[in-house]
Amino acid sequence: MRNFIVPILFACSLPSLAVAQDKDSITLRKLADEVLTHSTAYENLRHLTKDIGGRLAGSPQMSKAEQWGVAALKAAGADTVYLQECMVPHWVRGAREEARIISKRRDFIPPLNVLALGNSVGSGPNGVTAGVLEVASFDELEAKKDQVKGKIVFYNVRFKPEYIKTFHSYGDAVKYRGQGASRAAKYGAVAVIVRSMSHGANNFPHTGAMGYDTAYPKIPAVAIGLEDADRLSLRLKDDTDAKVFLRTNCEMLKDVVGHNVIGELKGRKYPDQYITVGGHLDSWDVAEGAHDDGAGCVQSIEVLRALKAQGIQPEHTLRVVLFANEENGTRGGKKYAALAKAKKEQHVFALESDAGGFTPRGFMTTLPADKKAKMDSWKPLFAPYGIYDFDEQGGGVDVGQLNEAIGTPMAELSPDSQRYFDYHHAANDVFEAVNKRELELGAFGMAGLIYLVDQNF
Repeated sequence: MRNFIVPILFACSLPSLAVAQDKDSITLRKLADEVLTHSTAYENLRHLTKDIGGRLAGSPQMSKAEQWGVAALKAAGADTVYLQECMVPHWVRGAREEARIISKRRDFIPPLNVLALGNSVGSGPNGVTAGVLEVASFDELEAKKDQVKGKIVFYNVRFKPEYIKTFHSYGDAVKYRGQGASRAAKYGAVAVIVRSMSHGANNFPHTGAMGYDTAYPKIPAVAIGLEDADRLSLRLKDDTDAKVFLRTNCEMLKDVVGHNVIGELKGRKYPDQYITVGGHLDSWDVAEGAHDDGAGCVQSIEVLRALKAQGIQPEHTLRVVLFANEENGTRGGKKYAALAKAKKEQHVFALESDAGGFTPRGFMTTLPADKKAKMDSWKPLFAPYGIYDFDEQGGGVDVGQLNEAIGTPMAELSPDSQRYFDYHHAANDVFEAVNKRELELGAFGMAGLIYLVDQNF
């Protein structure tokens, strides 16, 4: 008898499942219409990028961005908006960097296009002039360690083109930016030049955070544009006596006060349980921070605005968090997670957008098996909007702090990545590089996911 009961019960459950799917499909359609018709995300991004610009932690522009965030969240309809204080690093780039090839030949050599890496020390006013040792891996550095002393080490490590998802190329190459200076200083290098973390067809150098191993001297570190990286490599092969002159003026100052900007939409059923959605408000100083991560901030604000506009009061309290200092310290994400843990807050889910404002393709997730199965069941609801890829594991850097601290299930919006590293941490990451339609589709995808999580987790 039991063998017949289970199929019968399952069959009886199918109509209710279909009804639920139909209801959710209708709600997602309404959210899509709301965002695609009335979104404020693009204009919010215009104000953030054009009126404020680059927003490096500790800078005056970062303080202006925080006040912008407060106003934007209030305008979106948040019940409560507040600042959460955290100490942030204060690194300054200083005057313009310069680099050039020094040769005994009399041919004209244009300057090299470089940017100091974030957190790097400066070269001093006289700069550094030295021969250059080019390597394509840490293994090659080790093999040539006896040639390093007194040289500038040039990490000419290309993005691997075989990876279809370009974040995998980034993950493969970024260790040379992060660890390269200390690995070279161990053997007596006087500076490092790192091929930019990009496979874009341009000569923009891409900055980004690096760190020092305190066991070794701190030496200057710069990124070089791709065209100039190729030009320098060719010159070194043809002109073995060539040297490079490098001068940077950056320095690390004392920590200063920064803030996470938080807006809440109170939950009607579980007001003391939280769903977080956010992006990071800081950016590198050399650009407007449009894709990284102005897009994620305005999309997160749009989630709250769209839910409010559609009269959807979440069951759990929704927190929109514009995180401080993701780029060169993650102090904002760490502070948010530490306070959540100290207060014993219950966090149901956390979603981040920090991969650019391009066409959404899906979500990367770190979830328990039952919640992952539930999310996979929503694929048909997102498929009409071109959002289909739920397979990759992951989550954003800032919400990852929450996951690490208290085990919060997390996800990150996963847009098409092909163009992201054309702009990442470079001067061309400006408002004009963001497509309005793509930005809004991403905001809808986030709003739809937050709605479903709120109803089902």
